[in-house]
Amino acid sequence: MILRTLLPFVLLLGAVPASAAALTVSAASSLTESFQAVARAYEQVHPGTQVDLNFAASGVLLQQISRGAPVDVFASADLPTMERAAQRGLLLTGSRHVFARNTLWVVVPPRTAVPPRRLQALADRGVQRIALGNPDSVPAGHYAVQALRRAGVWSALEGKVIRTQNVRQSLDYVARGEVDAGFVYATDAQAMAARVTRAFEVPVEGGIAYPLAALKGSRHPAEAQRFIAFVRSPQGQAILRRHGFSAP
Repeated sequence: MILRTLLPFVLLLGAVPASAAALTVSAASSLTESFQAVARAYEQVHPGTQVDLNFAASGVLLQQISRGAPVDVFASADLPTMERAAQRGLLLTGSRHVFARNTLWVVVPPRTAVPPRRLQALADRGVQRIALGNPDSVPAGHYAVQALRRAGVWSALEGKVIRTQNVRQSLDYVARGEVDAGFVYATDAQAMAARVTRAFEVPVEGGIAYPLAALKGSRHPAEAQRFIAFVRSPQGQAILRRHGFSAP
């Protein structure tokens, strides 16, 4: 009687994978919604695999990885950060790929009476506070400062800048009306389209490319490569396009 009662439970246990693979992916903050969708789709295609996501500024993620954080896949919002990872010997050879592109925008609160239409307009009196990611660790902030320098207005605007920890914090400040303008990616503006208004696109020399790679210290190198392949697959690319990214 006891054996007959336990048998269905034993059979059920036998149907569960002995050890589901847990893949850790550290990705730039601007990839939040898109990679959440990618992870869900990947888990559906590969039952028994769990994707754990960690989002932060690209430079912060690199610091974490350099200090030994257990990460399998790294996706940054710029090429220089990934190149620094390569120079430090952190990447699995041959696993690095550009998987998406983005654009940089100045966004303002929806009720802004006269939105600025170019970088020089940010120097006007009506613009008192500007959210900009810390250029030392946030690629969007670095792109913004470079664009402002080329436009010859960085020195005039530096005193207005509120430095943020990542591009999503800049977006939140604008959405809450705590600043008059902010530098964010097109994908961030799309994610909060009802709460911010796009003022104008910021010219970025060379464009904005997103690379990803498997880490040399990955506990699941084959699974990491499979996740990267999925991101680059037609299904993964379709998800990224829905979130506003363009093809590499």
